[in-house]
Amino acid sequence: MCRHLAHLGPPTTLSALLLEPPHGLLHQSYAPTDMRGGGTVNADGFGAGWYPQVETAGNGHAPQPARYRSDQPIWSDGAFASLAAATRSRAVLAAVRSATTGMPVTSTAAAPFGEGPWLFSHNGLVRGWPGSVAGLAEGLPVVDLLTLDAPTDAALLWALVRHRLRAGEDPARVLTGAVLAVEAVAPHSRLNLLLTDGSTIWGTAWDHALSVRVTDEAATVASEPTDADPGWEPVPDRHLVVAAPGRLERRPLGPAVTPTDTGIPDRGTRAPHP
Repeated sequence: MCRHLAHLGPPTTLSALLLEPPHGLLHQSYAPTDMRGGGTVNADGFGAGWYPQVETAGNGHAPQPARYRSDQPIWSDGAFASLAAATRSRAVLAAVRSATTGMPVTSTAAAPFGEGPWLFSHNGLVRGWPGSVAGLAEGLPVVDLLTLDAPTDAALLWALVRHRLRAGEDPARVLTGAVLAVEAVAPHSRLNLLLTDGSTIWGTAWDHALSVRVTDEAATVASEPTDADPGWEPVPDRHLVVAAPGRLERRPLGPAVTPTDTGIPDRGTRAPHP
């Protein structure tokens, strides 16, 4: 089912965020505490995305994030450990992966997915994949389908989210729409999504664990608390969370709706693919 984390705050090393905490993603990769029946370890790859510490990219815009993705367990990658100790950032999104049965174990299947300023991760699974969401996929440009990072539910979810972000839609509405659209055609899916642009974190809790910690200086949203700090709070199920340093919002996601209601084109009612 994977474990993921997004963090905003003062510059710190990737190692301090992901590898060194007593229950950071490194520990969660082999000893998670709240997988809810979705496997026992997260050994099918990992990834990290971070925003370089420069003011602009030379064109007045924030720099695009860098990414490191692997199909190996995070505990076995000595190169990443060295990189993580030497790399500092104000904004990070990372994940360790437990692949759903039948889905490929490749570096491109590991989160975070990204385009432009965005980093994205999915913790969970889509029930009835791939037939259940074939109708939603038909609403995407063919090129987007041909260039999916991997033939996985997470990669398709990213394509659905990215399509609407490209149109300039509000990220909170985009994630809400994606979750409700998928739940409408694939009931009982687990749809914890994380999205950041380097200044705000948006996340959903849908039938899986999610926690948040916000102070005046930093904000972290994660599948599981990374330490025993009492500042961690569980995100209620079927809620959206919006977090940044000094800011925390929780919003109910609401009941399932039709694909058209969520802004995703509906190509007509159809039976799921076998």
